[in-house]
Amino acid sequence: MGNAVLQAAALERRPLVAERAIESTRAGAIPWYVWCLAAAVTSSAFGAYWDISWHISIGRDSFWTPAHMAIYLGGVLAGVASGYTILTSTFGSSAESRATSVSVWGFRGPLGCFLAAWGGIAMLTSAPFDNWWHSAYGLDVKIVSLPHSMLSAGIGMISLGALLLVCAQVNRASGAHRAKLDRMLLYIGAIELVQAALFSLESTPMEFMHNPMFYRSVAEGFPLVLIAVSCVSTSRWPATTMAALYTAAFLAGLWIFPLFPAQPKLGPVYQNITHMVPLWFPVLIIVPAFALDLLRRWMGERWGGIRCALLAGCVFVAALFAAQWPFADFLISPAARNWVFGAMYFSYNDPANLLYNAYQFGDLAKTRGQFVEGMALAVLASIIFCTIGMGLGNWMRKVQR
Repeated sequence: MGNAVLQAAALERRPLVAERAIESTRAGAIPWYVWCLAAAVTSSAFGAYWDISWHISIGRDSFWTPAHMAIYLGGVLAGVASGYTILTSTFGSSAESRATSVSVWGFRGPLGCFLAAWGGIAMLTSAPFDNWWHSAYGLDVKIVSLPHSMLSAGIGMISLGALLLVCAQVNRASGAHRAKLDRMLLYIGAIELVQAALFSLESTPMEFMHNPMFYRSVAEGFPLVLIAVSCVSTSRWPATTMAALYTAAFLAGLWIFPLFPAQPKLGPVYQNITHMVPLWFPVLIIVPAFALDLLRRWMGERWGGIRCALLAGCVFVAALFAAQWPFADFLISPAARNWVFGAMYFSYNDPANLLYNAYQFGDLAKTRGQFVEGMALAVLASIIFCTIGMGLGNWMRKVQR
C-alpha cells in the first residue's frame, strides 16, 4: 500500500518537474519578441540617420526610399511583435504569460508591448501625414516638423516600450540570464541616445559648440536616458557603455556613408556632392557619462534620490563643457577637415559662400551676461531631466510586467 502511494505521487510529480525544467530552459533565453523590439528600434534609428543623410546629399526623393523603408520597418516589427504577444497573452492558455502581463481595455500583455504597439501605430500614421506635409509646404523641410515630431514620438514610444519590456525581464531574472538581459538594456539605451542626437541635430552643429544653446540642447536630450537606465542596470559602467555605443554608431556613419556615391536631385545645388554626406562627429557624451558613472559609484545606495539628481545635473554640464569646448576649437581648425573628423562635409543646398565663413562659431550670446544666463539655463535643464530620469529609473526598477 505504501509503495503504491509513493509511485502514484511520483507519477503526479513528473509533469510538474518536466514543466519546471522547460521553464528553466526558457528562462535562459531572451524571448523572441524582445529581440524583435530591439531590431525595431535599431532599424528606425538607422533609417532616421540614413534619411537625414539622404536629404542633405540627394534631397527629398520618393516616399519609397530605402531610408524611409528602414524607418517604417521598425514600426511594422514593433506592431507585429507586440500585437502577437498581446493576443497570445489575452487568448492563450499560458498561466505564466498572464501572470507577467497587465490588462488594458480587456486585453492582456506586457506593459512594454502595449507602448510599442501604440508607437508603431503612431509611426505608420505619420507616414501619409509627412508625405502630405512635404507636398503642401516644400520638398525638403527641417527635421523638427509636425509629422517628424509625430514620427519621433512613435519611435520614442517603441523605445520606451522596449526598455520597459527588458526591465521587467531584468527585474525577474537572476544570474547569467540577468547579465544577458542587462546587456540588452544597455544596447536599447544606446539606441535611444542615437535617437536623441538625431532629434537635436539642428541645435548641435560645431559652430554652436561655444554657445549655451548647444549645452542646453544636449542637456535636454541625453541625461534622462543615461540616468534612468543606470538606475536599473547592474553594470559597473552603464552610462559609459551606452555613450560608447552611441559614439561608435555615429563614427560608423561618419566613416561608412561617404563610401557610397550620391548626387543631388533637387535644386538649387550649391555644393558639389558626389557621395553620401554623413552627419557630423558625435558629441563627446562619453565624458559626462563617465562622470555620471563615477558619481553613481560614489553615491552607492543613495543613487536615485533628489540630491543625486541635483549633483548629476551639475556634473553632466560641467564635464560636457570641459570636454566639448576645447574639442570644438579643434573641429573648426584645418586639422579636422578630413574623413576622420568629417569637418569638411556640407549639404548640397548650403549656400555657395558658406565656405568663406563656415569655420567660425556662431555668436548667439552677444554679451557675457547672456552667456552666463544661457549656461545657467543649461544647468537647470540638466537638473530637471536628471530628476525626471531618476524618477523614471526608480519606477523601472519596480516593473515586473
